[in-house]
Amino acid sequence: MPKHAYLSASASHRWLSCPPSAKLCAEIRDEAPPYAQQGTDAHELCEYKVLHALGEDVKDPTENLDFFDAKMANCMDEYCFYVMEQYAKAKQLCEDPKVLVEQRLDFSKWVPDGFGTGDCLIVADKILQIIDFKYGLGILVEAENNPQMMCYALSALDVYDGIYDIETVEMTIFQPRRDNISTLSMKKEDLLQWAETILAPTAQLAYNGEGDFHAGDHCQFCKVKATCRKRAEYNMELAAYDFELPSKLEESEIAAILPKIDNLVSWANDVKDYALQ
Repeated sequence: MPKHAYLSASASHRWLSCPPSAKLCAEIRDEAPPYAQQGTDAHELCEYKVLHALGEDVKDPTENLDFFDAKMANCMDEYCFYVMEQYAKAKQLCEDPKVLVEQRLDFSKWVPDGFGTGDCLIVADKILQIIDFKYGLGILVEAENNPQMMCYALSALDVYDGIYDIETVEMTIFQPRRDNISTLSMKKEDLLQWAETILAPTAQLAYNGEGDFHAGDHCQFCKVKATCRKRAEYNMELAAYDFELPSKLEESEIAAILPKIDNLVSWANDVKDYALQ
């Protein structure tokens, strides 16, 4: 198996829910989404703002950004203010908290060849903070049950637990264009237990192309979502619903259908787009 981000943290929600999808997706070439460069520019400006606020001699990248505008500048200022606010709190916990920006994070202890990049880490006694910046506007991202953040936290724990007396991990999604600051706090022991009992065994299944296919919300960014048989079966359950008996649906039946409608519409559109291509 080639050594690369085969099981990326950003796709962990999908391969933890559907382990064999990792192998299928790895066989398909990546295509950058239309606004990928916008996100890259935003993260580059984030890095500059925080490092500059920390007193480091860094070059302002603004003139070289393709998507820079006043809105982006305001969002970056909000992000930088939030990071520095958390840094100030960390200083109250110990004399020498550490701030790491755009840090490579290796969680291969639990996920084969697993690594990623953390936007901002603040390491102090008692609390380790993982802050992830999301510039996207379309999808609201929550910290609750967010395995990407948990993988990043594990990597940081593996390096800094012992150097600092870490008890709790705080994982925050900072998504300014959705006015969203979402934070999940976990005890160190609970995070490590999740890693050993859920993350590691499921990651091994995914790495080997084993396990069972499962359809659900995690299919949204799957590269094979249009042709996946399991997803088709999942959505055809609703399409095959017997609408003739009874002649009118009861409220309880409508309630059972409603949660599946968005997935059904999304699946139908994916199949249509695939067929037209």
